[in-house]
Amino acid sequence: MKDKFYAYIQKLQDTITSKLEEVDGKAKFQQDFWERPEGGGGRTRVIENGAVFEKGGVNISKVFGTLPKSMQTYFGVEEADFFACGLSLVIHPKSPMVPTVHANWRYFEMYDKQGNIVDQWFGGGQDLTPYYIFE
Repeated sequence: MKDKFYAYIQKLQDTITSKLEEVDGKAKFQQDFWERPEGGGGRTRVIENGAVFEKGGVNISKVFGTLPKSMQTYFGVEEADFFACGLSLVIHPKSPMVPTVHANWRYFEMYDKQGNIVDQWFGGGQDLTPYYIFE
């Protein structure tokens, strides 16, 4: 499942950023790759100073490794490994008449010492934040 979901969010990031560039007509996304020393990394894309969008980010990540102690305590588990990936976006349009868009979609797996999946889930959500309310 993790490979399918990561492939899906990679394609989704490509689709979202290309369509937003099309709508903006001026600005292009700048891309940055980053690595997490403990395992994994991500692809960050930022657009700014466009004709339509003041600033926005559409980012994906895939991280894995040993579950931090704080999360072990939270989940009530001993040593465990994890995998997490997700897509996050925040889009701020120039016009205050257009709402800001915010979204996060994630997939998470937790493994026992033998590498078996002991828990997994999808999570996230999205919202539009208006600046002017119209009844």
